[in-house]
Amino acid sequence: MLRVAEHWSGTDTGRQRRANEDSLLVRSPLFVVADGMGGAQAGEVASRVAVDAFRGGIEDPADPERSLAAHVREANAHINELSHRRPEHAGMGTTITVAYVGEEDVSVAHVGDSRAYCLRDGELSRLTDDHSLVDELIRQGKLTPQEAEEHPQRSVITRALGPEASVEVDTRTFRARAGDVYLLCSDGLTTMVGEEQLAALLLGHSSLRDAGEALIASANRAGGRDNITVVLWRLEQIPARTDGKGGSAEQTTGAEQLGPPGQAGRAEQAGQADGHVTTTGLEEVAPVASHAVTPRVPRRAARRPGPDRQSRARRRMRRMGALVAVLAILGVLGAGAWLALQSVYFIGTDQRGLVTIFRGVPYELPGGVKLYSADYTSGVSASTIAPARRQTLLDHSLRSEADAADLVRKLELGELSER
Repeated sequence: MLRVAEHWSGTDTGRQRRANEDSLLVRSPLFVVADGMGGAQAGEVASRVAVDAFRGGIEDPADPERSLAAHVREANAHINELSHRRPEHAGMGTTITVAYVGEEDVSVAHVGDSRAYCLRDGELSRLTDDHSLVDELIRQGKLTPQEAEEHPQRSVITRALGPEASVEVDTRTFRARAGDVYLLCSDGLTTMVGEEQLAALLLGHSSLRDAGEALIASANRAGGRDNITVVLWRLEQIPARTDGKGGSAEQTTGAEQLGPPGQAGRAEQAGQADGHVTTTGLEEVAPVASHAVTPRVPRRAARRPGPDRQSRARRRMRRMGALVAVLAILGVLGAGAWLALQSVYFIGTDQRGLVTIFRGVPYELPGGVKLYSADYTSGVSASTIAPARRQTLLDHSLRSEADAADLVRKLELGELSER
């Protein structure tokens, strides 16, 4: 059985865009990337609506493809309705690529040209097909991959959330394996960095943070023509425990659960870009019969403890009992404090000055231990907000998730004055 051992995510406006229309959601075992389009704030709104559809998790982990597709269609209907109701959002849309790590597999749902990859044994495999004009021409044999890189209509996509009342969703499930590294990204990365270079950068860094930052930096060095979003995670094996009688004990996962409880993935082999799954057979080794031997223990005369020995033993037991009680109380208090940190949010800015929702409290312990983490980064720069509004919005007041999300959503929709 596998679990998500670590994950990292980052998004960057790039060098030629004034706003970031990408959105992402990382709530292990659920990962989402959306790349909005439509100009002004419309693209930001569309991608935000798309990821919001997954904030509650999925309903049926036993059938993740169906659940993922249902949420994608729900997002499509909402974006389509908004685009007709608000003139400033007319024509808006977004791509979406979402992955769910199950008990044995990784399931992917996909619309548009944001991509999913799996790095295994030094080889990078694409798990999604772009819904773009040039990829359609490549699949029809009318265009080579080399010609597609310079095609004047390489950015035209043929399928997205929002433009139509209904949308076709691609879903696939791939067997996973310990050590797999998965990548979700917007096309701001893949149009700037070739797949060979993607693989080299992933293989060249041992930590996901270093690899992710290197990917974004590489896209910016190549021109940074679009927003760049990267989500990475690595799977590891959960060691089996035994019950002491030769049977397997119940296994638990330590995967981070920021949303509703999910299941971490395990694996054998991820599929290639065409969606075919290759399963690696594992040789079964029959257990070797063994005879239990009871060792002979030499007898020794037992000594009866005297009164002093008994008194010291009782004192040691009392001290041990007191220590256990103190540790139990500290454990309960620590667990309560941790749960409290996970239930509060505040609004601030990230390193690039974008309005961001943080989970936790705005404090940092000695040694650089932060009591908060970024939950959602908007495409709105704090510099565009009027000073008075900025002072009240970014005062780090503790809020509920719904309150913080509502304020940022209103800011993105232009319902809060920005100047």
